[in-house]
Amino acid sequence: MPAPRFVNANPYPWPYDGDLTEANTALVIIDMQNDFCSPGGYVEKMGYDLGLTRAAIAPIQTLLGAARERGYHIIFTREGHRPDLSNLPANKLWRSRRIGAGIGDPGPMGRILVVGEKGQDVIPELYPRAGETVIDKPGKGAFVGTDFGLILMTLGIRNLIICGVTTDVCVSTTMRDANDLGYECLLVEDGTGATDYGNYLAALKMVTMQGGVFGAIAPTAEIMQVIRAPLVLHG
Repeated sequence: MPAPRFVNANPYPWPYDGDLTEANTALVIIDMQNDFCSPGGYVEKMGYDLGLTRAAIAPIQTLLGAARERGYHIIFTREGHRPDLSNLPANKLWRSRRIGAGIGDPGPMGRILVVGEKGQDVIPELYPRAGETVIDKPGKGAFVGTDFGLILMTLGIRNLIICGVTTDVCVSTTMRDANDLGYECLLVEDGTGATDYGNYLAALKMVTMQGGVFGAIAPTAEIMQVIRAPLVLHG
């Protein structure tokens, strides 16, 4: 059996039982899309600083390279809606138009947050390789309206290393849902970003409350020490 492996995380060594292997762990990269991280996209049209979302790119690149090298499961998510907008709730459409970035409206990279458009796709710096799982989700969390949960169950995944944007919305929603479903979650502290720095800090703090109510957090450097270390067998 593999010897226990732990990431030096806050507020507890993660995962709680040390059962961390390439086979049972996935790196989940949430919504690192052109609409959220590139000039002219949804986030910039709303008037937010792209630097806050793009700050996560370099740490995720580091983790992604190591995860690919070591054979961890890799899952990308992309928020987006059908071209006919049939899975876009009316209140979400109303809100987006009210702030001047209407979902489905034309933009510099195609229709905003519409599946198949350049803006809805993953940024070039982190683009999925052939065979890596990509989940298109119509909402904030990765479980609702998708086969994300089925994929995790089929692959035998029980640990999720979560990164991406935004910390306080899609990342937080996915992590909370995963925690409720029994997954052991680790949020990459420097591999996530929000459109408001205060919200980013608050979202990190919420994870660590009550002894790790939603899981744990750790910086890339601490996670890399474990990902790059070979499994040691004992017993």
